[in-house]
Amino acid sequence: MTEPIGPVDATRVPRYGGDTTFARLPRLSEVGDADALVWGVPFDTGVSYRPGARFGPNHVRQSSRLLRPYNPALDAEPFAVRQVADAGDVGVNPFDIDEAISTIEAAARDLSGTRRTLLTVGGDHTIALPLLRVQHERHGPVAVLHFDAHLDTWDTYFGAPHTHGTPFRRASEEGLIDFDHSMHVGIRGPLYSRLDLDESERMGFAAVHCRDFARTPLDTIIDRIRTRLGTRPVYVSIDIDVLDPGFAPGTGTPEAGGLSSRELLELVRGLDGLNLVGADLVEVAPAYDHAEITGIAAAHVAYELLSVLPNGGA
Repeated sequence: MTEPIGPVDATRVPRYGGDTTFARLPRLSEVGDADALVWGVPFDTGVSYRPGARFGPNHVRQSSRLLRPYNPALDAEPFAVRQVADAGDVGVNPFDIDEAISTIEAAARDLSGTRRTLLTVGGDHTIALPLLRVQHERHGPVAVLHFDAHLDTWDTYFGAPHTHGTPFRRASEEGLIDFDHSMHVGIRGPLYSRLDLDESERMGFAAVHCRDFARTPLDTIIDRIRTRLGTRPVYVSIDIDVLDPGFAPGTGTPEAGGLSSRELLELVRGLDGLNLVGADLVEVAPAYDHAEITGIAAAHVAYELLSVLPNGGA
């Protein structure tokens, strides 16, 4: 096995210098091939409130400069056990959502090939639908573990079927989701009606609401998640607004009363050993960020995802 090329050595090149790739990893073009890829989808045409997540991928990259190769929380070296690279961004049409979805789907299919694991950085949550289509081609219906303040199972906005609030309804209708093993985590805030919760459950999602974290030990919640997911192929989709605005102000639809950064990191670490097949991290909108608070949180969440995704070193 060829020794993986890891991040730029910060003892030789200062962290504030050099190319801006995720965690200062090599670009895909520099390594020829890779086992895991971080790539960006700078698309936010599907947002319903604040725009700006199209700038999320590079903001997360910039905020990842302080990441280091060894993860003590998991005793993992995610960049040493396999080749991880930054595949850059895909260019998508910002004026035509349907065309953008097709482009994202084709790019994900091409990048994943027959064996690569993808960590996708958005962009808004619309992008989850084409990513799940590609996962379904490889694994059949997948268990979706969805961290979010919102259900994202609504039907339409202004008659439009594809928005950042609808991807999991469309995925459910297309048969992409395992109805018996999927789950929302971190749901909170006002809804349009009780029907929103009922329909989400009908689509196959159990739910851990944010209020549960005030009454239930974190380890118990992790056990609930692991029991729900079981041995099924699992796709993890994380909207950064699952965090409280105090920990992630830079997002498009903030809701008070969310998770802390520490809680989310521990939840991701708790997925170690499950049959994870891919992940996305979306809705970072840097125009509303302060001192890189949101970007740093997102970068660390992405790092933990790389540590628990297949052959992550844990």
